Amino acid sequence: MFVDPPRPKPMAPGESPPRQSPAEQLAPGGQATTWVFNPEYQKLVDLWDQVVPLLDKLNASLADVQKKAQSREVWDAPVAERYLKDMAEWRKRLSLYRQGVLTAISDEAADTPRWIPSGADAPRAFLF
Repeated sequence: MFVDPPRPKPMAPGESPPRQSPAEQLAPGGQATTWVFNPEYQKLVDLWDQVVPLLDKLNASLADVQKKAQSREVWDAPVAERYLKDMAEWRKRLSLYRQGVLTAISDEAADTPRWIPSGADAPRAFLF
């Protein structure tokens, strides 16, 4: 059993952008920076919200089938043990897959700024 990595933090109601530092105000022009929530970061939040229920549904489906297959009322044959071992392996692989997918999203979110100056291209963790 794995623990899910940290979920990308969605923008909270009433959350305000970062404050401008005094050093930024001393920069040439001294203009105040207007911040917007990074749309690339929001995509990662949305992706997490889409993926987790699907992975939970897959895991629940496999767990249900495995539970039914363990009952001797359903199947009482030597091949049933091999089938149950296969199902345990599928659940293990699904768990590893879940860990990999969620870790990739979490790592990308950790490398992507939540707030960006308005008018700027959204910074990304990796440029292709």
